[in-house]
This record gives sequence, C-alpha cells and structure tokens, in this order.
Amino acid sequence: MSETKEADQARAVIQEYVDACAAGSAERLRAIFHDNALMSGYMMGEYLMGSPEPFFQAVENPPPGADAGGAYQAEITNVEVSGPVASITLKEAGFMGVNFTDYFHLAKVNDEWKIISKTFNPEMP
Repeated sequence: MSETKEADQARAVIQEYVDACAAGSAERLRAIFHDNALMSGYMMGEYLMGSPEPFFQAVENPPPGADAGGAYQAEITNVEVSGPVASITLKEAGFMGVNFTDYFHLAKVNDEWKIISKTFNPEMP
C-alpha cells in the first residue's frame, strides 16, 4: 500500500477522534485507541500519565459548565508515516474550554490503524 494511502488512513483515525470528541462519544473513542494505549500530558500544571480511560469518562460526562463540543474546533497540522507507524499532530481549540496541542502515535495492528499513545499540552484560550 502506498505511503499516501497509509497517511490518509492514519489521518482518518484522528478525524474520527475529532468527531468523537465533538459528539461526546467515549464509545467511539475507545474503538480507535489500542487496548493498551497510554496518555500523558499536563493538566493544571500537573503531569499525568496512564490509561486514556479518565479522558473517555470526561468526554462522556463533561464537568459542569464545560461544553465538550459546542465551540470545539480541531486541525491536523502534521502527519508522518513510516511503514506501519505514524505520528500526527492535532491542534484543538475550545475543547471543554481549553486549547490543546496533541501528539498522537499510531500503529497498524491487524491491518487497522490504532492510537497507541497521546501526549497533550493545554493552553487556556
């Protein structure tokens, strides 16, 4: 398969991430993350690392006053593919009132692209 086709498929996974976040669908997010995926980054100055499950729960049940998808916008700014692995950068604005830069790593597992890690950094708008 061509590298362009692989990049398109990996990009589609991140577009599904964006669409699932906008819809507040933890179920859709769980489907695109590998079962053993890791998530790390900073929230309120504290470094966090672990399963994406707390993120899924926050998407599904946003904190009071947080609009999970209302003003949410996202743009894929970089896609790099090397065989069965990919790195994608996503800029998010207005996700639960916060802007993020996300760095995703994906792997093609059993012929399907899955998010294996997400590292994030927030910026208050």
